[in-house]
Amino acid sequence: MTIALYAGSFDPVTNGHIDVLKGALRLADEVVVAIGIHPGKAPLFSFDERVELIGKVAGTIFGTDARRISVVAFDRLVIDAAREHGASLMVRGLRDGTDLDYEMQMAGMNGTMAPELQTVFLPADPEVRTITATLVRQIASMGGDTSPFVPAVVAEALRSKFKF
Repeated sequence: MTIALYAGSFDPVTNGHIDVLKGALRLADEVVVAIGIHPGKAPLFSFDERVELIGKVAGTIFGTDARRISVVAFDRLVIDAAREHGASLMVRGLRDGTDLDYEMQMAGMNGTMAPELQTVFLPADPEVRTITATLVRQIASMGGDTSPFVPAVVAEALRSKFKF
């Protein structure tokens, strides 16, 4: 069985994340969505809220394939989380050349520390290439419409957070 680890903050989960998750499900039997927990950062959505949103979105979009997705937290090196969950692949999404430069550095460092893990890059679909969770949070905080960038359940959760 092939297990892929897809790590990120997912604060909130965006259509870009879903695009990468679709690709990961094509590559692996199981995908572990690993939410990074950083003590110095204050996320908009709690870990439990992010787990719930990812679960709702996965159930809506992926149907029965949603059972192939699990969500976990990690607060250490991503390679340690991958090993802990039996992953042989680490999936990373790429939006542009800037992402590629950064991700290549990370893949190189991770490959040195954990040569048994393979990093796989998935290019973002052009429709979601410009989406970042940071921009989505900024748009939502100013009362903007996030529905083109996130699944409906996430747009509603953002409206609730910001009371718009």
